[in-house]
Order: sequence, then structure tokens, then C-alpha cells
Amino acid sequence: MRVLVTGATGYVGSRLVPSLLAAGHDVVAAARDLDALDRFAWSDRVERRYLDVEDTVSVHLAVREVDALFYLVHSMASGEFLKRDREAAQYVADACEYAQVSRIVYLSGLVPPGRLSDHLRSRLEVEDILLACAVPTTVLRAAMVIGAGSTSFELMRRVSERLAVTPVPAWMQRDIQPVAVEDVVYLLVRALDGDPDNRAYDVGGDEVLSYRELLDRFATLADLQRPQLVLPLAPECLVGEAVALVSGLPRATVRALVRSLAHDMVCTEDDVRRDLAPGHSFLSVDEAIVRSLAGQTQATDSDGDIQGQADSDPAWVGTTLR
Repeated sequence: MRVLVTGATGYVGSRLVPSLLAAGHDVVAAARDLDALDRFAWSDRVERRYLDVEDTVSVHLAVREVDALFYLVHSMASGEFLKRDREAAQYVADACEYAQVSRIVYLSGLVPPGRLSDHLRSRLEVEDILLACAVPTTVLRAAMVIGAGSTSFELMRRVSERLAVTPVPAWMQRDIQPVAVEDVVYLLVRALDGDPDNRAYDVGGDEVLSYRELLDRFATLADLQRPQLVLPLAPECLVGEAVALVSGLPRATVRALVRSLAHDMVCTEDDVRRDLAPGHSFLSVDEAIVRSLAGQTQATDSDGDIQGQADSDPAWVGTTLR
């Protein structure tokens, strides 16, 4: 199958491409900066196409003569990102309809009940646009992705490494169902098999933990002694700013992730295991964390450990304890 990967230079996209190639697919890697593809070992095995999802002309040109499209684009910036994300999704949906693309696969996030943050609401709006178009769309709603290079994993790593005591706001005592990036990529590739579905799937690993349990599990596996301190009065906005300062990660991204911690991020159904992953064994939380901490740096190579980091990852990826 001829497959277009948007966001090919991003965290999931850069790890998905070698898995698609290994499965025998022809891959078209789309990016705004085509030179940025040079840093990946798979760059000479893919066709390159310029794509700016906010430019409808480039979108129409990019989706020509492909069978499927992976939509791995989501803004974590501040400002009018909801409007930009809606428009970009509509451009892609319209272009795929016109080009008669056979299926779209969109990686989203779990949608908890209740009042959503702007970023979670944006992901749901993008889902709705893609699912409403004429091209069958498979949406994978992933929980927190465990893997070196994942923003949420690196945030947990940096906070755990840099603070001798882990502060836990009282409002953050929620449940989470993390999933290894290896399993996310496996499901994305499997979404190309068989007849395309037009539906959303919740995606999580085998374990449901509280955020406190996950932080404690990480500290233990990273050989860190990190007692926890529950903070009864800790405004969400201040927590976001403090975590961004401590971690050194992009401020808008950190604030968006912190806001999501006020929800239980747990799957409400597990149909994906029946439809896309029969017989597949998901990585345990412990194994996913241990492999992510191992320091392997070839995650985007065909023979590397996808749970590890990659030389092409941002400078803020990896341990700070050297």
C-alpha cells in the first residue's frame, strides 16, 4: 500500500515510518521542512513531499496518488490553535475525498467525560471532522504514551530527576492507563489491514494506575528515591508554570499536558484488541519504562528499540543526571 505519513519528523511519525517499511508499504513522508528528513536513517527509502496542513494547496498536492494517510498532526502551541487545527483537519479531509484516498488513520488522545481542556477538545473536534468525511477514518485514542522521546514521558522523567520530593496536587489524584509506543505503532500499522473502519478506538495498556502510582513506579525503576507530597491547594495554572520551569520543556506543551491530569485517562472500551490486535500482547508498564530508560538511541532505525530515544529527537530528550 502507498501510504502518506504526515508529521513524519515528529515523535510517533519518525518511529512509524520504519515499521511501515518493514511491513512492505511504500511510504511518502510529508513535512514542511524536507531537509529535516535527512537526519533519519530511513530518509533514502521514502518519497518526500512538502506539506503544510494550513495551506490547502500543499495539502491537495501532497495527497495525490496515495492509498492511505496517517494524520499525526496536532498543535500544542498557544493562541488560536483550535481554529487552526479545525481548518487543517478540514483541508486534509477535503483533499483526501477529492483524491479518492481509501482510508485515513488519525492518532488522537483519550477523551474523558466532563469539561475538556482546549487541547483535548481540539483533538475531539479533529476526530469529528475526519469521521464525518467520505473517506473511512480509523481513530486511535491513545492514553499516555510511554517511550523515550514522548513529551509526557520526558516530562515525568525530568520532574522525577530534578526534584528530591515529588509534589502531587490533590486534584491530580486520578487514574491513567498508559500504553507503550511500541504498541501504538503496532496498532497504527495494523489499521491498514482489511476493510477500513470509520470509528474511534480507545487504546491503553493492560494496567490502570493512579498518577501517584505511576510516578512511584517510574522512580523505583529509575533507581530514584522520591517521596511524594500531596498539595491540597495548588492552582492548575501555577502547577503548569512550575512544571514547565522545572522541566525546561516547551511551556505551552507542558501547560496543556498538566491540564489533562485533572481527568481520569482510562479506556471506556477495548474493541481495538479484538479488531486490530487479536492475540497481541501489550507491553507491561514496567517493561515499557525499563526499555525507555535504557539509553538506546536508535529508535527510528529499522533494527533499533522503538521504546528508546533517537539521535533525531529534540535536545530535551533523555536523562538529566549525567
